[in-house]
Amino acid sequence: MHNEAAWSLMNLFFGLPACVALLAYSWAVYKTNRVQRLRKWPVHRTILWFAGVFCCLAALVGPLAALSRHSFTWHMTGHLLLGMLGPLLMVLAAPMTLVLRTLDVNRARRMTRFLSSRVAGFFIHPITAFLINIGGLWILYTTGLFQVMHSNWLLHIFVHIHVFAAGYLFTISMIYIYPLAHRHSFRFRTAVFIMALAGHGILSKYLYAYPPAGVEIEDARLGAMLMYYGGDAVDLLVIIVLFHQWYRAGRRRPLPAAVAEQ
Repeated sequence: MHNEAAWSLMNLFFGLPACVALLAYSWAVYKTNRVQRLRKWPVHRTILWFAGVFCCLAALVGPLAALSRHSFTWHMTGHLLLGMLGPLLMVLAAPMTLVLRTLDVNRARRMTRFLSSRVAGFFIHPITAFLINIGGLWILYTTGLFQVMHSNWLLHIFVHIHVFAAGYLFTISMIYIYPLAHRHSFRFRTAVFIMALAGHGILSKYLYAYPPAGVEIEDARLGAMLMYYGGDAVDLLVIIVLFHQWYRAGRRRPLPAAVAEQ
């Protein structure tokens, strides 16, 4: 099923959820802004949501998606948009907070209970999210999976869904925008983030030396360099947000009595 009709069907498969995500977020913003007792939803969060969805959509539909099927460099461009930058922008848009503001009290409580459940806590644990995200990339690029996904449209869809979901989970496990019950210290999250940086960097260097099956050496090296430096650029944004939150949390924390008396 590797013909134009199949790829057009996949464009529809990815395009429809993106349109639904944009419309649903816009409707939720409209609904919450009509409630006078609530503050107006920040415009910058709406802009972040649209930017994040468009980043993901660009990796899945259109010229970039077509080029990525034949070029490892363009594929890696899509990976950065779909698995790193897009999820980061969407997380910063705080969609779950917006959902809780639009739901009635009973449904909001059920949603809060789910976010506080052990299942949710397991998947948004920094270690779990780290293993799903970085571990998935190692499996994709160091086995024959990368080559097979280009000849199997169902696997192609699954891999791209996993890349986005893993990137989103990892982002919300690092920076707390959502009202999460399972919270971990800034030191612990920073330590896990350093491990993720190392895992991502080592993988990009490995791909530079040992290209995936079926990828030409020069194309692999360009893609590996893009993965290394482009990934660092997005990770820098995560670091800025994480450390900014850490700084603000430190300022809100009351001083010990002995220090305050000096």
